Amino acid sequence: MTLDTLETLMGASLVLLLGRQILARIGILRTYSIPEPVVGGLLVAFLAFALRAVFQIDVRFDTTLQTPLMLTFFATIGLNADLAGLKAGGRSLIVFLGAVVGLLVMQDALGLVLAWALGQERLLGLLGASVTLSGGHGTGAAWARVFAERHGLASATEIAIACATFGLILGGLIGGPVARFLITRHSLVPNPESNAAGLSGFEQPKAVRPITAMAVIETVALIAVCLAVGSALAVWLAGTALELPAFVCVLFVGVVLRNGLALRGWYQVFEDEVSLLGNVSLGLFLAIALMSLRLGDLASLALPLFAILIVQAIAMAAYAIFVTFRVMGRNYDAAVLAAGHCGFGLGATPTAIANMQAITERFGPSHLAFLVVPMVGAFFIDIANAIVIKLFLLLPIYG
Repeated sequence: MTLDTLETLMGASLVLLLGRQILARIGILRTYSIPEPVVGGLLVAFLAFALRAVFQIDVRFDTTLQTPLMLTFFATIGLNADLAGLKAGGRSLIVFLGAVVGLLVMQDALGLVLAWALGQERLLGLLGASVTLSGGHGTGAAWARVFAERHGLASATEIAIACATFGLILGGLIGGPVARFLITRHSLVPNPESNAAGLSGFEQPKAVRPITAMAVIETVALIAVCLAVGSALAVWLAGTALELPAFVCVLFVGVVLRNGLALRGWYQVFEDEVSLLGNVSLGLFLAIALMSLRLGDLASLALPLFAILIVQAIAMAAYAIFVTFRVMGRNYDAAVLAAGHCGFGLGATPTAIANMQAITERFGPSHLAFLVVPMVGAFFIDIANAIVIKLFLLLPIYG
């Protein structure tokens, strides 16, 4: 049974509503701040798996809208990026980027050691590390092609997609519990300055905000420009030393567009409308991504690879608690940053934002976290990850 585009969109909307209703009724999920798309999406994925296993009914969703929704989300991140505000959080951004690079190195080193200890091909260890976990599906698929063509690794693409999918699930599951542990363990409360600061729409996804039809049209036009120009830029850079994923190019165009228009005094971006559309695309993207998971394919992961991914998830949680939280100041903002780091350290930037939204909705705002995580998780991490992967590939251990 295959659902078409509109039926899949309807299903994604229902998944979000289902997740909200489940969270309203099951206290332990609220306690550990599990995001709504993760709750509803995983439930539907398990139901689809059960239908296939018990009744041989194979439910498939049309994921055509998944990529445009993801790109729309990153476009809104870029359009909300005020460079003056980023300058204000400059030191924190640099320190957090340092923590992120440290995780990339740890993931790749751990993956190689585990692959060696389990008697597996070393490249398998890299695929179960920063290539797919911090890199996500796009980066994983790109490097898998390199591993297959240049190093002869069989089924590299299938392994990469499975690892990235498994990471996406774990990233959405451990971020909330890690932040809650830190907040309760250290009795942390939000910084009063965060309450006084003008909060962005991504920090308050359920807030009621003024909106007009013309403002929405203007914002849709800006997003369309970001998607068109960013996608063209990604195609132009493909195959060069500056090659970047399409979503990074889209985000970059959004940053340039928003700040360029403001600098010239031509147009001021309406952040309420941008964040509103961004939250809609974020929720629908995660819902489609999670409800269309092929859990049967994940269950078929070879035991060594499964073991590598479980150890990586435990290492991610430990790193967020003992490194990210400490270097970022051991305060409430640092705890929210730790949740975000779990989100894109194992899954993707949308998962990081969903993790932080779940935490701040329960415990209070963190302006710094929503300032730093989107830019590092969506932009700088891909550049840093490419450098780290290339350095590890220089090691003479891939015979």
